[in-house]
Amino acid sequence: MKISTPLLIPILAIAAACGGSGSTDASLPGNPTTGSQANALPSDNVILAKAYDHNYSVPAGFFVDARAETTRSYTVHHVLDESDSFEVCSDDLVEAQSLEEADNNSRAVNGYYVTSHETESYFEFVRELAYEEDVGNINDITSPGYARVFKCNYTNRDGVDRSLLSGYSGRINPDRLDADTLRVFTEYLWQFRFFNARHKKVIASYGGGTTDRPEHTLLLALVHNQGQGACDRVDVIEWRFSAESASGEVSRNFATVRSLEATLSTGTPTLCQ
Repeated sequence: MKISTPLLIPILAIAAACGGSGSTDASLPGNPTTGSQANALPSDNVILAKAYDHNYSVPAGFFVDARAETTRSYTVHHVLDESDSFEVCSDDLVEAQSLEEADNNSRAVNGYYVTSHETESYFEFVRELAYEEDVGNINDITSPGYARVFKCNYTNRDGVDRSLLSGYSGRINPDRLDADTLRVFTEYLWQFRFFNARHKKVIASYGGGTTDRPEHTLLLALVHNQGQGACDRVDVIEWRFSAESASGEVSRNFATVRSLEATLSTGTPTLCQ
């Protein structure tokens, strides 16, 4: 039985989240996680080296998902609202389980309930999913599926449009909001974001802003194939999440700050003339 691409995305994204190699550069802004050196962009050569490095995904110290060490093929997803616009939330285990059960019943590939867990941020429900044939990056006939429901006491994403890269991004409990909470929130959401790019890399992850309005920025490199014989386009992007300390409201802004054209020559990325 075939399953839709969105269900497979978290596998790829989580692999990226835990794939940060040791090849970090101390000159990069905020490496690995803190600082407000937001305007000091790395050189073109540093960006290209990381963008084309198959052993590099994210900087050292980047958020690593709890399921990253799972050895079998697996999926992770959040239960969404009826319009599939945002992740639902609940502080009640029974309600969260009911939401997850309805979500499971609506899926093309569903499975039998195994167990549940919870963290400070979400409830997680584990099911064993069955596949009738090999599907995409699912190599096993059965594999674990992890469905999550955010805790409203952590974040409420009601009103978010996940299809947009900029705009309202939900609300973090203001009693829990600080620079590190915003960092984890930003880096966590990254792993569930799909980009139609040949390569997607987080070059740096750094904080900034003020006490009243903390910010966290992911400096991204997205490599796009422009066709046979043409150079790749490498977009360097600042994806900035800003929060209001009093209300906990978070907004995001996705802005391209530089575009390069590059190619691989004998395994080494070089700028096109």
